[in-house]
This record gives sequence, C-alpha cells and structure tokens, in this order.
Amino acid sequence: MNSPMASRAVTGLCSPPLCGFICHRFFAHRRPSHIRSPGLGIWSPPLSRSRCSGFSLRLRSSPRQIHSLVESVMEELESIRSRKRLRALNKVGFPASKELSEVKLGKRVLQKGLLLEFRKDPQKLLLAVTQKPDGKKNWMVYDQNGTVSSIKPQQVTYIVPGIEDFDHTDIPAFIHKAQDLLDPTMLEYAWAELLENKKQVTVEELAEIIYGSSESLESYCTHLLLSKDDIYFNEIERKGSHTAYEPRPVVQVEELSHRKRVKEESEKELQEFVGLLKSAKAKPVHSKPPKSSWTSEESIERWVKSLEAYAVDACENEEQKKTAGNILKAMGLLKTSAAAVNLLIDIGYFPVHVNLDLLKFNIRTEHSDEVLLAAEDLMMQSADLDEVSRKDLTFLKVYAIDVDEADELDDALSAMRLQDGRIRIWIHVADPTCLVKRQSIVDREALRRGTSIFLPTATFPMFPEKLAMESMSLQQGKLCKAVTVSVTLHQDGSIAEYTIDNSIIRPTYMLTYESATELLHLNLEEEAELRLLSEAALLRLQWRRSQGAIDTTTIEPRIKVVNADDPEPSINLYVEDQSDLAMRLVSEMMILCGEVVATFGSHNNIPLPYRGQPQSNISSSAFSHLPEGPVRSAAFVRIMRAAEMDFKKPIRHGVLGVPGYVQFTSPIRRYVDLLAHYQIKAFLRNEPLPFSSGELEGITCLVNMHVKFARRLYNSNLRYWLLEYLRRQTRGRKFRALILRFIKDRVAAILLVEVGIQASASVSVGNLIGDEIEVVIEEAHPRDDVLSLKEVLVDQEAITEEVS
Repeated sequence: MNSPMASRAVTGLCSPPLCGFICHRFFAHRRPSHIRSPGLGIWSPPLSRSRCSGFSLRLRSSPRQIHSLVESVMEELESIRSRKRLRALNKVGFPASKELSEVKLGKRVLQKGLLLEFRKDPQKLLLAVTQKPDGKKNWMVYDQNGTVSSIKPQQVTYIVPGIEDFDHTDIPAFIHKAQDLLDPTMLEYAWAELLENKKQVTVEELAEIIYGSSESLESYCTHLLLSKDDIYFNEIERKGSHTAYEPRPVVQVEELSHRKRVKEESEKELQEFVGLLKSAKAKPVHSKPPKSSWTSEESIERWVKSLEAYAVDACENEEQKKTAGNILKAMGLLKTSAAAVNLLIDIGYFPVHVNLDLLKFNIRTEHSDEVLLAAEDLMMQSADLDEVSRKDLTFLKVYAIDVDEADELDDALSAMRLQDGRIRIWIHVADPTCLVKRQSIVDREALRRGTSIFLPTATFPMFPEKLAMESMSLQQGKLCKAVTVSVTLHQDGSIAEYTIDNSIIRPTYMLTYESATELLHLNLEEEAELRLLSEAALLRLQWRRSQGAIDTTTIEPRIKVVNADDPEPSINLYVEDQSDLAMRLVSEMMILCGEVVATFGSHNNIPLPYRGQPQSNISSSAFSHLPEGPVRSAAFVRIMRAAEMDFKKPIRHGVLGVPGYVQFTSPIRRYVDLLAHYQIKAFLRNEPLPFSSGELEGITCLVNMHVKFARRLYNSNLRYWLLEYLRRQTRGRKFRALILRFIKDRVAAILLVEVGIQASASVSVGNLIGDEIEVVIEEAHPRDDVLSLKEVLVDQEAITEEVS
C-alpha cells in the first residue's frame, strides 16, 4: 500500500492552469531589466501550453470582456504571486557564505520503499524502488523496466523526497506525469530570479521557486531539468544523492547559449548532409552526382572535405577528425579510414579505384600557371649557347628504344665498326640544359619534384609535359640537340677511348623493346648497326662479369590502365624479361655511358653524383647451383649491400662491375641526372662549375627523398593493379609460379611467371628452390593488399580429370 505522501506524489498538484500561470507571471515580473534572454534575445516569457491550456479555455469571450477579466485575474494573481514568492525565498534563505550547510545536503540513508534514480550504465539512468539490502552496502531495486537488480550506493544519482513506501508498479505513471510538467524554459526564469541575489539552492528549493512546491513530483521534475541543463546552473557541491547549484554569470550563460545554438545548427547541417549522402549512395553507379556538386556549396564542401581528410589519414586538426567521425556515426558506419573511403566511393565522390596515395601525400599532379608560362617562353627561344661547339652527327643511324607508351625519350644509340674491327658506339642523351637555366623557375620546380612519377594510370612529369615532349625529347626524323658520349671498345669489351660532346642528331627509328628484339632475331642486313649494338652489349656484359658484376635480371611486370576512373577500367599487362635481347642491349649501353661519364669526371676533377655499391661478403658462386634468371637474381638481391655515393671522385660499383658510375641518361625525368648535365656542360663550355661537391651532396640528398617516395608510390600502385588484374581472373585459373626461397617451414616466396608479382604460399613437401609449380587464386583484394594462393597438387588434378 502506498502512503498518503506517495499518493500525493502521483496524483497531487495544484491546479495546472493556476500553477503554470503563477510561475510564468512571477518570473516575468521579477526579471531584472538589464538581463537579456541568452536564447531568445529580448526576454519575453512564453506561457507553457501544457500548464496553461485550462486557463485559456476560460477566456473565450468578447475582447473587452476578456481584457476586463484578465485585468481582474492578474491583480488577484499578482497578490498571490507576491505572497508565494516571499514564502519560497524565505524557505530558501540567503546564507552568509557560498558553502551550504550540512542541513541542506544532509545524507539520506537508503531504506525500503524509496523512489530513486540510479545509473544503470554510463549512458542510461533509471527510476527504481528499493526492495531490500543486498549485503552490507548494496540494495536490491525494482526498476521502471520491471527488472530486479543489485546496485551500489555510488550508483544512486537522486532520491525523490517525500516518498517512503512507493509501489514500483506506479513508476510508469510517475514518469508520465513528470514528462507533462517538464519545461526547460522554467530554468531560464529561475536563473534570472536567483542571479539577482547570487543564490545557491538545492533541487527542492529550486522546485519551490519553479513549481511553488517541493514535493515529490515537483522536486523530481526540477532534478530532471537540472540534470539536462548545461547553460543556466552550475553544480557546486554534491553529497551522495544531494546536490547544490548556483546560477551561472550572465557572460557565461550567453557564451554557453551561443555554443548551444552553434551546435544545434551544426547538427541540423549534419542531418541534411547525411540525407544527401544516403540519397547519393542509393543511386545507380552511372547516376551518382558529379564530384563538383559536392564542392559547389561551402557548407557541403566543408563536410565532404572532412570526410576526405579522414579517409586518407590527413585531418588538419581534431575538429576536422571529430566532424568526419560524426558523419560516419550518423551513417551507421565504423569510425575508420576504410569506412570513409568506401562511403566516398559509394556516393561517387571517389572513383572505385581512387589512388589514395596521391591524396594522402598531396602530390601535385599539375604544374602551376607560372611554371607553364615560363615553359612556354623557353619553347619560343631559339638561342643555343652550344651551337658553335655542337658536332653534326646527323649522318648516323640513330635508334631510340623504349616502352611503347614512353612520353619522354631521353636517349638513343648508334654504332659503327671501325676498320680495325673494333666497335664504336654513340650514346645520345637529350640536352634539356640548353633550354633550362640553373635556378630558373622551371629548374626550381624540377628540383622540387625530383623525378617524373610513372604510375599505371598516369604520368606526372618533372618538367611541364609540352616542354618535355616537344622541345626536350628526342623525336624521330627531327633535328634534336643532344649530349653524345662516344666510346670505342677493346675486343674484350673494355673502354679503349671516349669523348663527350654537344651534338645534333636526327633519330632514325623509334622502336619498342618488342620490335627491336624482333629485328634482331630477323638479322636483317639493312639493320647491321642494330646488330652491332647487340654485339657490343654482349661484349660489355662478358667484361663486366669478369670484373665481378652480378647479373640481377628478372621478370618485371608493367601495367597500363585505360580510363582509370571507370568502375571497370581496361588493364593492359606486360611482363618483361630483362634478359630479352633489346632490354639487355639498352641496359648495357646505359651502364657504359655511366662508366664513361664517371671516368671523364675523375680525369677532369669534376664534382659529380658518383654512385657505387660495395661487393657482398658472400661470393656469387654460392648461388651457382640456382637456375639463372629470377631465382638466382632474387638470391643475389638479398645479399646486396647498401648503395653509396661520393661527390668528389668515383667509387667502385661492385654489382655493376665498373670502377665508377654516374647516372646521366635521363635528364628529362631525373633531376640528379640533370645535375650531372649542368656540371659536364659547364666544363665543355670552359665555364665555372655551377656546384661544389658539398652543394651537390646537399641537393642530391634532398632529391633522393623524392625519388624514394616516387619509387614507393610506383610499387604500391603497381601492386594494387596487379591484384585487381588477378581479382578479375576466372576462378580456378592456374598460374605458373617459381619457388624463389622458403620463408618458414613449407611457406615459400614465389613468383607468378605470367604476371610478374611475388607472393607467398604453402607448397607441398618435395618442392625445392627453383622448382616450378601451379597455383590458383583463392583471394585477391587490391584495396586491402591481400593475395592468397593455393598450390595445385598433381594428384588432385588427376582426380579432377578422371571425374570429368
């Protein structure tokens, strides 16, 4: 049975119309004139619809009668209000200090039948009725959901006053009545009243001011209002389930109100943005809104840019990170970069195969207008500082050999057999320094980039594309400026004599590696010069091996992706064997050129970026039992020592088997090669050298960081598209694979011969390094860099054939 007090808590309350009207009129009359409403501008107390509707119904009469009645009622209510206010404030009292007395926050002992609020978990508060003790301190309670549980005293957040024997079945009705009385604007009125006297109050005292009563229901409603308030009142002291509050200063309330409005506006914008995301996500692939639509409005762009930054782990600050997290949460997604990437793909903002590295590292894919304008000016210039000294080599047949999609052709080759039987070779290298002056705007941009970046989907050139392709590159049938390294070989392949000159050439053939190899196999009489180049390459390879060179030729994949932004772009895969005749020819000529430039620099004391690599402590003969090609090359690579550089004199390159080496043949795509050109060209002109060895070292160190990054970028993108290629293959397709080495037990590193990608797989007992096996693709996920392979066992294959 409920006590009379409990019954009063559930059913008792002064007439809602009268009490509501008294409260609002009371605060309206007393609000200090200097206080403005933080939330509403000029203070104007609205009537609570739920508490004043009854009073409104009584006023249905003519305007004059209503006016007269209102005046009469207001006079009477003013008198009642004044007496009520005095009683409430007298009950509250004004202590001399800010500290509350122990009487106010007296500790209330838990006992059976109390109605209390407790914290179920960090996010949930429940009403419950105490049932009986559970041990020394805990209590068994029956909560509003009908669940019996044991709680600790520390979980109690509020004990509803005036109740001693509450029936737990009445909790829902109590909550319902409380909800009807809640009006957050009441706190603003109470704050204004108490602020005038800088008053500290308990929940019950504030209930007396707001509702004119501090009984159970009113006190609980006040507690709810305070627990949800983060603007008007500040909690200053808590003892158990009893708390004291004080009104916040006007300045603080205004600031908090402003923050709340900003937050509410932001939440509204968030919901509108989430609506746009859901709408775009639901549309078919070819009906997605264009990327430009997400950046046309500043507010929408801010949201989507936060999501983009989160996707590539490049948030500028915590606020941007928080914004992206809120978007993902509102979409019901995990707060991960992968979830952000997938969402941006789903709405069409990112293409399916978006290159995240370009975004993450903010790669500049375009040249600035200033650089492009400077490049245009260079193309208009006709002056050539080296015109007088250029040798006319247009009588030579010139071969430029490169991949079929090469945009920048840096080098070309010529050969001739001398009367004494020796072979003379000309290695022609493009001459960009005849156009680009050191420290010019174009040069500084090339230095900043360090290298051209070649990806399966695009090329980002070191120089502006038009300048590189039209004015710097070697072009078939056209007169081209070059720096030519001329070398005569001894019969054993060593260098007999050499020269380095400014030249002018006319390239005869632009060949791909495939077409050059085909011409070599045809052994045509009219292409005797190409055969001479191949013969010279073989001599050079034999000589370098005699000097300790290590052959690291292997299989290299190359991919060209067409229409990369399409959901299913075209993938063209090329697997290149570096031991191929044409590839070996070009490689040997480039090494020969590097050795000559290093020798030339050494003899003339020219600081250059000399490269070297110490010989491994392990003899190459230790791997002679392995088959030549990828397997032996993989073993060699694992024992190689780190490369070294010197800027004063050549150092031995043990892997190449040459006494010195300088990269010189790609000045359009590698800035370190361009540095060597600046030095050599200045020497040929009898001008002071532009760089000291120390300056070269500093610049090269900076450039090498860009080069390493470009190499990592290329490798990661190449692997992505190789995995995408494998993902598309027919399930069950078999691939040939070479066992390169064993990683652990029967897990081996293998090379897929038809694809050129390395992976790992478990192989059956009996297989050895160098053996060829067959594997099938179990999983290939390019975005997650996952490739799972399974060996095809011979007996399983036989069983399958018998069944079929």
